[in-house]
Amino acid sequence: MPISYLTRIVEFSATHYIRRADWPDERNAREFGRAATEHGHRYQCRVTVKGSLAADAGGVMSLETLDRLLAEEITRQLDGRSINDALPEFGPGRRLATGEALAVYVWERIAPQLPHSVTLHAVRVQEGPHIYSEYFGEP
Repeated sequence: MPISYLTRIVEFSATHYIRRADWPDERNAREFGRAATEHGHRYQCRVTVKGSLAADAGGVMSLETLDRLLAEEITRQLDGRSINDALPEFGPGRRLATGEALAVYVWERIAPQLPHSVTLHAVRVQEGPHIYSEYFGEP
């Protein structure tokens, strides 16, 4: 059976800051610039799944199932919220709330919940028209 890819894009508005809890404010400002203070983005998250294109199924997986998963794990968790507050993984002293780390976080939440015949191929988190981060599951 042919292998096919399906990409679904979800959007959400969220704020975040990039700041190390073990550094003084001056060092955070020097290292991270404006990103050290709370600011917002209209994020676009693209999730690409891969699987066999079965003739009877018509696609890689149920779009309804994928949409429900993305809503539960991404948009309901983050839309209109602060990433640093909404997700304990990005709280003070934890992961820095970068686009790269958010792409890995989305992967970790989505990949285990996919149907057995489907694999996660890529996660892309776009913060604006000129910057995005991608993760392909590599350690």
